[in-house]
Amino acid sequence: MGTEQNKAIAQELFARLTASDFAGALGLMADDATWWIAGRKERTPTSGLHSKESIGRLFHGMASALIGGLKMTVMSCIAEADRVALEVVSRGDLKNGRQYRQEYHLLVQVRDGKIVSVREYLDTGHVFDTWFAPQAG
Repeated sequence: MGTEQNKAIAQELFARLTASDFAGALGLMADDATWWIAGRKERTPTSGLHSKESIGRLFHGMASALIGGLKMTVMSCIAEADRVALEVVSRGDLKNGRQYRQEYHLLVQVRDGKIVSVREYLDTGHVFDTWFAPQAG
């Protein structure tokens, strides 16, 4: 596949995540795909390497904590060979009153029309503050 097709597949991933179409997002991924999230597991338990099944559980878990899902916007996208680099921003409001406003850099690898790996770089401090820090009582 060419770089334009790879870019389209990577951008479609975020369109499906925005639509909370997790089955469709996972359908873009190879069965043995991996998704790595930056951070230290002791501070942000979602950090580290995830299988396709594990990242699917994470998508559903996040959605259950959000009002109306997570809106993801691709700000830029470049590709070379089988890799696509994207800058993405997201917005979501949690049911607990917190706001998730994240900025990401992602490296997506596509092979034979399927996503085989994602490397996600983001503000891990904001992840902790929004998703894991104790609520003030």
